[in-house]
Formats: sequence, structure tokens, C-alpha cells
Amino acid sequence: MKTSRIVTKIVVRLFFLLLLIALVPPFLMGDQNKLEHIYLTFHHKWEMIFPAILILAFMSLLIICAVKKFKETDLNWLLVLNTVILTIYGIAIYIRILHMIN
Repeated sequence: MKTSRIVTKIVVRLFFLLLLIALVPPFLMGDQNKLEHIYLTFHHKWEMIFPAILILAFMSLLIICAVKKFKETDLNWLLVLNTVILTIYGIAIYIRILHMIN
């Protein structure tokens, strides 16, 4: 039980740290014109449902786990799994945007 609590807190903090690190470089880049012309397009509107579900599930699991003070082992592991998948998805989008800029 204590292991899931520690792993959950580490993974969530690492996710927020990676999110913060990903937000900093665009502001430090000298040429802001490249960032103005980046458009993420979806061919079908239903493709946006899956990232929305992933983000909403992360927020709801984070709130539930925080309210219960990370004492529910099953919820902790669900939050870890959701955070890892969300991190992988964010890294994929970040790499895609970096390829568009360069």
C-alpha cells in the first residue's frame, strides 16, 4: 500500500515537471513567427474524443486520489497508468510540433 502511494506521487510530480519543462523552450526561442503558424488538424472530429477522455480521466483520478489522500491502492495504480499514457501522448505531440518548427 505504501509503495503505490510513493509511486503515484513520483509519477504525477514527474508528469507536472515534464509539462513545465515542455512549456519553457517555446518562450526562450528567438523566432516566435514559427510558433504562430503551427496548426494541429484532425481529419475527423471524433479523433479529439480520446485525448479529452484521457485528460478528464487524469484530472478526476488526481482529484479523487488527493481527496482520499492516496490511500486507495487501486485508484493509485489507475492514476499511475493514466499518467504514463498521458505522458507518452504528450511526448508524441511535443516531438511532432518540434518537427514542424525545425
